[in-house]
Amino acid sequence: MSQPSDLARAVEACLFAAEEPMTHQQISAHLGDADVREALAELQATYDGRGIVLVERGKRWQFQTAPDLAHLLRREKEQVRRLSRAATEVLAIIAYHEPVSRAEIEAIRGVQTSGGTLDVLMEAGWVRVAGRREVPGRPVIYATTPDFLSHFGLETRKDLPGLDEMKAAGLLDPVDDAYEDMVAQKEEQMAEAQAREAEDAAEAAESDAEDAAMLENRDQSA
Repeated sequence: MSQPSDLARAVEACLFAAEEPMTHQQISAHLGDADVREALAELQATYDGRGIVLVERGKRWQFQTAPDLAHLLRREKEQVRRLSRAATEVLAIIAYHEPVSRAEIEAIRGVQTSGGTLDVLMEAGWVRVAGRREVPGRPVIYATTPDFLSHFGLETRKDLPGLDEMKAAGLLDPVDDAYEDMVAQKEEQMAEAQAREAEDAAEAAESDAEDAAMLENRDQSA
């Protein structure tokens, strides 16, 4: 096996000492703004097939146990708290539709979502507040985190299971129909609002015209 380059060795040391996964920009900043992309690819090839591997999860790099050896290090223990059915559904909806508001989550699920469910997902580090929707009321919107991708072994959200698989597991039933219904309902409400505005504008214009005619007749009578 060829000796890794000095830059690859420096990147290796940087990642080994890091307390959490790092983006290539963060690694570069630690190493004098060096271009580390080729060094990362070199390290990936170096560790391929070994007991630990270098992976990218959510645009963050880290070393982890090779997937085929993970069972050797897994300790059998009682799981103190599992995600509830509601939390699992909410997490799946956020992952597939992010960024998404609580109202949109409820429209897809067809039931109300308690704040505690979202709190559990945020405490787990899998969901974050991603800002506010620029609509009346400016509701908070939610998205997944790099920790979510890392925990489930995903490089990006594109690696999520297909919708058919999620439906088969009963996690997204019936997301598509509910989401389409929600969009259609919003479009219908917008159309009705626009129609009302147009009607109000027409009535206002007609009233103005009547007022103008009355003033003109009064001036002529005078």
